[in-house]
Amino acid sequence: MADVPFSGVLVPNLTPFDRALQPDTAAFVAHGRWLLDQGADALAPFGTTGEGNSLSADEKITLLHALTEAGIPGSRIMPGTGCCALAESVRLTQAAVSAGCAGVLLLPPFFYKGVSDDGVFAAVAETIEQVGAAALRVYLYHIPPVAHVGFSLALVERLIKAYPDTVVGLKDSSGDWANTKALLDAFPGFSVFPGSEVFLLDGLRAGGAGCITATGNINVAAIAKVVTAHRSGSGEADSLQATITRTRKTVQAHPMIPALKTLAARIHGADTWRRPRPPLLSLPEDEAAILFDHLSQISYRMPTAT
Repeated sequence: MADVPFSGVLVPNLTPFDRALQPDTAAFVAHGRWLLDQGADALAPFGTTGEGNSLSADEKITLLHALTEAGIPGSRIMPGTGCCALAESVRLTQAAVSAGCAGVLLLPPFFYKGVSDDGVFAAVAETIEQVGAAALRVYLYHIPPVAHVGFSLALVERLIKAYPDTVVGLKDSSGDWANTKALLDAFPGFSVFPGSEVFLLDGLRAGGAGCITATGNINVAAIAKVVTAHRSGSGEADSLQATITRTRKTVQAHPMIPALKTLAARIHGADTWRRPRPPLLSLPEDEAAILFDHLSQISYRMPTAT
């Protein structure tokens, strides 16, 4: 397998929308810069948390170009490019390669359920072949609780064998540590990222690459400290892990994207951040108050970008 550039804490950054529900490009870029300044190793825009499936291909390409034009290098961007339509996956993946992105996060086609491993393999293979770029690096996005279509161990093995220099990693958002551990055991050298920081330290100790986590949007500095402590052999790693786990579990007790956007609005001092795109809705004020209260009870320290 080829050398891979991504490790540590990647953040699937949120997408802000203005009153007309159009992406707020300036706020999007500013948030990306802030996340990197706070300790994120890279950004993973247009994933689940970034409402990627509520954005058009043109919108994603425009936002991607805005990041790179603002001086954020492609080496620190892993955009989500997997779509239900093959042509859209190919177009977005080509755009990411052209922008110099060091990798893409590829969902399987998820609309049709009960599809075979052969069908998912064909979709990934066609994307890779049609893009036809030696520089392309693919990270598979396994999120069966949402997509209901995923990447079995047998399928991952088949893709690695077919495209050893291209299929180089996987984000495991199954929420099942046993599945993550099985991937790590089966494919040494393959970059496996748990999709939650709850499994960050266990993953690092088992050879994982880091994590790609939604709550990095509001807690990335604390999450990054776990990686630093692990790498340095510090005895603080376990206590730091316990702290970020408490924060994650507190936030995910609420609808995740609306909750994160509510917190981002407080961090950035801008109500723009509270709006998701329909069919998602903003977190109701009473539930937001409960969220803030619960975070206060666990001594969560909210960062500020203002």
